[in-house]
Amino acid sequence: MDISQDLTVAERMRSGFEELTRAERQLANAMLANYPVLGLDSITAVAQVSGVSTPTVVRMAKKLGFAGFPEMQAALRGELEATISNPIAKHDRWAASAPDTHILNRFADQVMENLRQTLRQLSPETFNAVVALLSDPSRTVHMVGGRITRSLAEYFFTHMQVIRGGVVQVASNANTWPHYVLEMREGDVLVAFDVRRYEQEMLRLAEMARAKGVLLVLFTDQWGSPAAKLATHSFHARIEAPSAWDSSVVTLFIVEAIIAAVQDENWEETRARMKSLEDLFDQTRMFRKFV
Repeated sequence: MDISQDLTVAERMRSGFEELTRAERQLANAMLANYPVLGLDSITAVAQVSGVSTPTVVRMAKKLGFAGFPEMQAALRGELEATISNPIAKHDRWAASAPDTHILNRFADQVMENLRQTLRQLSPETFNAVVALLSDPSRTVHMVGGRITRSLAEYFFTHMQVIRGGVVQVASNANTWPHYVLEMREGDVLVAFDVRRYEQEMLRLAEMARAKGVLLVLFTDQWGSPAAKLATHSFHARIEAPSAWDSSVVTLFIVEAIIAAVQDENWEETRARMKSLEDLFDQTRMFRKFV
């Protein structure tokens, strides 16, 4: 099993899942369902919770490219530290080993590597399934983001609102979320954005929506939000950057690709909505005209 050393443990499990034995798949599913917490326990506890033997834990660790369980566990500890890092810690980590090149070049190199790594992990089947859900007029689509990612949710909402009806932008104030959940119906779709340092309210919203039969489409990072265990579909975008802040470039790339695909799926309806909207813009003289 040829797996890049740059991948997280979760990415290694997902990318190599088909090559695992039945018991190893059972173990991988258990670890992904409680990631990374389960993997930080003793090897005996990991085996017992997963319903497999301790040799199975060792074998899977080696299949994932580790020397053994202790090395895999060390990688998980490093990931956990990364997910809870504050902006100052992230900046200092990058600054300590920054090469003597312009920030534009360093940032561009990292963003391109993020895109390459993400595309290697992104399943076309998952992408197509999400497009199908968002194109289904019988489903109301609710969109929500966190403290930083709410701008991505708003961007996605603005485009989707033009493409189709039945799209709701959930307010960023978590105190109002029960009001939005009240209006959700079984079969609806909740599109949520949650990256490190994962927000507790987002997990609670996902739990409330899931209890009503709402399907969760989650945009998260390479480590994975705790809400991922409740998601019908998840996009794990690489977000590392030579900055105190995480990069949203790859996440936005996936969002824009979905917008283009959903637009094409129901183009006649979208075209009619666009024309009506342009007429309204003309009435309000919102945009400057040169003729």
